[in-house]
Amino acid sequence: MWGETTSMSANSDFLSGAPAPTMLAIGIASPGGPEVLRAQTLPVPVPGPGQVLIRVAHAGVNRPDVVQRQGFYPPPPGASPIPGLEVSGHVVAVGEGVANPLVGTPVAALVNGGGYAQFCLAEAGHCLPVPETLSLAEAAALPETLFTVWHNVFERAYARDGETILVHGGTSGIGTMAITLARLFGLTTIVTCGSADKCARALALGADHAIDYKAADFVAEVAAITGGKGVEVVLDMVAGDYVPRNLKCLGADGRHVTIAVQGGVRAEINMADVMMRRLMLTGSTLRARSNAFKAALALEIAENVWPLAGEGLLRPVMDTSFPLLDAAAAHVRMESGGHVGKIVLDVSV
Repeated sequence: MWGETTSMSANSDFLSGAPAPTMLAIGIASPGGPEVLRAQTLPVPVPGPGQVLIRVAHAGVNRPDVVQRQGFYPPPPGASPIPGLEVSGHVVAVGEGVANPLVGTPVAALVNGGGYAQFCLAEAGHCLPVPETLSLAEAAALPETLFTVWHNVFERAYARDGETILVHGGTSGIGTMAITLARLFGLTTIVTCGSADKCARALALGADHAIDYKAADFVAEVAAITGGKGVEVVLDMVAGDYVPRNLKCLGADGRHVTIAVQGGVRAEINMADVMMRRLMLTGSTLRARSNAFKAALALEIAENVWPLAGEGLLRPVMDTSFPLLDAAAAHVRMESGGHVGKIVLDVSV
């Protein structure tokens, strides 16, 4: 996976002389709106065993960052309180026991926090090499959605070619990744979006069907599209009162996987219907999973999906890039709901 990158000194040379003792980062002053994101100066972290230090080029902005900023998604024990769950950049130092990636390697990494900064720690096993086909901005926009969609759609929901999946939020970062992976792995996609324009964008990105949920009942639309059969998989980011409606969209032996609860944490469902139609309900959160689990997931993605990035077939849908110091504006953009695809922070400016 890592090729023949030439090793450089791992003794904190940071590629260009002595390491800076401090770095610029974006912290959360207190729970609240985008305005609580504040620039601060922090010590550059030191990689421990199994870790690498990345000079960050770009950091992805994701919905969990917003929820953390609001005070509802604290980092797991030991993780950086700085937001940011995915980065790209170059490895500038490695901890004990790290054979790959080597110092100097351009990587994309899934991280437990700390992405909104000039330097970020990552587990070596959570890094993927950036192919020449991707810019560093694109590379930073991949890990969080790629790991999330691959695990939930293909591992937890057992999706396979020839099946149909219903995806809510079709033009979000998760939604556009689901469309991309479905197209690459032979699934038919039905997505819901909040406007006719967004439906058109989703279709242009490769969705097979798009439903404007503000103008039509998506349950009835799914029934019409599938000839009453229903879909095999629902990827749900809403939860709440969407869950019983989602279950109506599933065919027999259908699988419902929840990855966010934007519509509420409680749902009332007919368990007799679940039993009679042999439905499966599951869900997951990624950040709290163990480093070993995420390393195993990264390895599976490296073997089965990442080569498609090298071939130019796997690319994120990019929305807007903001300078690191404009992280608050990036959050405003995300919360407005007007974005299509991924928002990233440019840490190099």
